[in-house]
Amino acid sequence: MRLTMHQRKAVTQQVASRYQHARKKDQGRILDEFTVLTGYCRPYAAWVLRNCGRKRILTLNGVRSVYVIGQITKRRKTPRPRIYDRRVLAPLVWLWKLSGGLCGKRLAPFIRTCVPILERFEEISLDAETRGKLLAISPATIDRLLLTERRKSRLKGRATTKPGTLLKHQIPIRTFAQWNEQTPGFVEIDLVAHDGGFPGSDVIHTLDLTDVCSGWTETRALRTKAQRWVLEALHDIIRVLPFPLKGIDSDNGGEFINAELLRFCSQRHITFTRSRPYRKNDNCFVEQKNYSIVRTTVGYYRYDSDHELDILSTLYSSLRLFTNFFQPVMKLQHKTRSGSRVKKTYDAPLTPYQRLLAHTAVSADDKTRMQHLYHTLNPAELRRTLASLQEKLDTLAQSKHHPHRSQRAHAFSAIST
Repeated sequence: MRLTMHQRKAVTQQVASRYQHARKKDQGRILDEFTVLTGYCRPYAAWVLRNCGRKRILTLNGVRSVYVIGQITKRRKTPRPRIYDRRVLAPLVWLWKLSGGLCGKRLAPFIRTCVPILERFEEISLDAETRGKLLAISPATIDRLLLTERRKSRLKGRATTKPGTLLKHQIPIRTFAQWNEQTPGFVEIDLVAHDGGFPGSDVIHTLDLTDVCSGWTETRALRTKAQRWVLEALHDIIRVLPFPLKGIDSDNGGEFINAELLRFCSQRHITFTRSRPYRKNDNCFVEQKNYSIVRTTVGYYRYDSDHELDILSTLYSSLRLFTNFFQPVMKLQHKTRSGSRVKKTYDAPLTPYQRLLAHTAVSADDKTRMQHLYHTLNPAELRRTLASLQEKLDTLAQSKHHPHRSQRAHAFSAIST
């Protein structure tokens, strides 16, 4: 078998030291083995072994230079031309902020869906080359290019759920493993407290409702976590949902585990279940939306005034359109465990709107209404509306002199064309 040049140099490095320190008789034997192995002629093989690792001085055009014979040098890679340059990075960052900071796997379909819409509304102008690169960019490349931008946005918070002790025996427990609904209408609900780190019953809360099948999410601002406001928000959500509500799953908070909500579900033939105490994974579908939609939009400030309640209500009316019609979501298909490693497989990223359009359980009338609404929406205009309302909330919150409390991610608040 013929050795490559790299292999010959490696063999030379190993044999040369032994050759240079051997007796003359042994050098001949080593030289025979080396010529057979490398295919060199005998005089050249002897010269290579004799001078390997020794310094030589050459004079070229009057310039003396020192080099080492037989030294293995690394081949310098010819740098490839940069495909995604600054002309691509600038609109990519703008689209990433417009999307609300999606990951690469969700941002790639967002770009392919929204770029034509944004061009139709004259929100973005791209030359043919840049447009082609943006539509063809891969999720891995997106994550690599946006690495610096992502580090600017980090949030954290705390839970404020208090258990409700009444009627628990009348509401069955349902775990995460049992949530395998393939029909829209089975939802999880939860409350997000806007207390700024100081729990209290007089602060504004957000009711978060997420459909397990499609990922459709509705948020409503509540004056407090009292039962009457929860029921009022559910009435409003049922009115605008593009599918009938069939089942509700909640945590064990007293705002949900009460006779009013149980009667509400019974009268409408809605299945009502609850999670196990202190097991957040039982409500994993809505828990992830608490952060990815609510916290990244309104942050961790304390909101407790009527003015802030009005702003939040207006903000959520635009937020529901943006997230449900333009933000792709991925659903876990299955998990496989190999020792200590778990491999998760997800389906293709699709928006809740796209999932409902493709589902046979959604009526034709509901699909037609969603399509008519979709064609009137401008994602950039929705994001500007959200940014304006977010700035108002920030101004009100900062006027309360709470500079130490965590703020929402400002990277997504200022979207301009």
